[in-house]
Amino acid sequence: MTFEGDSLTEMSFEEYYPDLERWLDVSVASTDEGVTVYLQDVTERRRYEQSIEQLRTERKRTAVIEDVLSEILAELVGATSREEIAETISRSLGDADIYEFAWVGEREIGSDDLVIHAVGGEADKTFAAVRDSLDDDAAKTLEERAIESGRLQSAQPLADNHQVPESVWTAGFADGVQSALAIPLVYGSNVHGVVGVYAAGTEAFSDRERTTFETLGEVAGFAVTAARNRNLLLSDTVAELTFEVGDNSVLSKLSQSLDSTLLLEGLVPHGDDALLCFVSVEDADVRAVEDAVAAIDGIVETRAIRESDSDGTIELTVQASTPLLAISSLGGTIRQANFDSGSGQLVVELPPDGDVRRIADTVSRDYDMEFVAKEERERSVTTAREFRDALNDALTERQQTVLQTAYLADYFESPRGSTAEEVAASLDITGSTLLYHLRAGQRKLLDAYLGENTERSEDR
Repeated sequence: MTFEGDSLTEMSFEEYYPDLERWLDVSVASTDEGVTVYLQDVTERRRYEQSIEQLRTERKRTAVIEDVLSEILAELVGATSREEIAETISRSLGDADIYEFAWVGEREIGSDDLVIHAVGGEADKTFAAVRDSLDDDAAKTLEERAIESGRLQSAQPLADNHQVPESVWTAGFADGVQSALAIPLVYGSNVHGVVGVYAAGTEAFSDRERTTFETLGEVAGFAVTAARNRNLLLSDTVAELTFEVGDNSVLSKLSQSLDSTLLLEGLVPHGDDALLCFVSVEDADVRAVEDAVAAIDGIVETRAIRESDSDGTIELTVQASTPLLAISSLGGTIRQANFDSGSGQLVVELPPDGDVRRIADTVSRDYDMEFVAKEERERSVTTAREFRDALNDALTERQQTVLQTAYLADYFESPRGSTAEEVAASLDITGSTLLYHLRAGQRKLLDAYLGENTERSEDR
């Protein structure tokens, strides 16, 4: 295009034109006839450059996130309490330049209210608004919804999510905080707590980051459980809790249907939401169990291991919500469980310095159970326990699961109560995989036993 008139300074620039939805390169040049304006569509190049810059920024951000999460995961390995885990997560995330602040909370004892355990970073107004919203029954925070659902929750930006309390996104606007992520700390079917992470920018958390944070939530949930299990394992005393179980439990229903007594011989977690329960049946025909199980929701499979005219042992695959799995996930050990004609009793061991009251309140609230007694009991430190501790360190989790399942299924008895194929089917693995883990586990058992005997002989 050429214009007549006064001379203009030659120039060149690129500009975005919203009406055209295009980027144009505009060059203005003086000629003898006037001024000429050259236009060139550079939209594709600009979009390409923007994509490259976005990828570079995301790559840098991903590198920072991975460094932070690697630091957190490394520290979680040695954590010995949930307080230490909460401090590690909140400090590491809060100190990262890409986040404004982070906090960790869990349910209050005896209620569904969230309490704050640790906070890191700086965003005073936003964090104060989140804290105040936890006490407001009229609105739920992202963290409250995450801990209720057990699933990650996000708001990007805060103001566009109608479920975020107005006080939170208003304070976030003042602090420059526009995105938030709530990550539940999950292990199995239990949610131990939640992490809230807040950042500047309207789209601070990419899909890849969300996936990474979900992994962090699972690892942290496992770390909480591991810390509780470690405390129970190493404690010289235990808190012994007794619960009465109502008729809503699947094993209570089964005992009522059979009109007999069921004793839990052992259990093995199977996946995230299932249990293999090995149960002895008294005064009932084991063959009648299959008919009874068919009418009970939650028991998806049953198999007779040993049977006689009046009793026997059965393997049950339970997928219903059950206190047995919940107690194991919360760091407790089922010491004894029996069910008789519609009711039952559980005796649970917990570390005395753990959250005894919290766990008791949790399982009583979430399941048809009533807490009836607590007793602290001394547990002697024996060579057998030291042997088991050393062996637990040597065996992989898969080897422990395979050995325990095969043992409870009478695979090692003569005659066998279960074949290798039946044990493998219970664990959803092939027979060859089962035998591989059995041999590896048995070798470690023999190494630990013969090695320990040898050392004792040399000491004498």
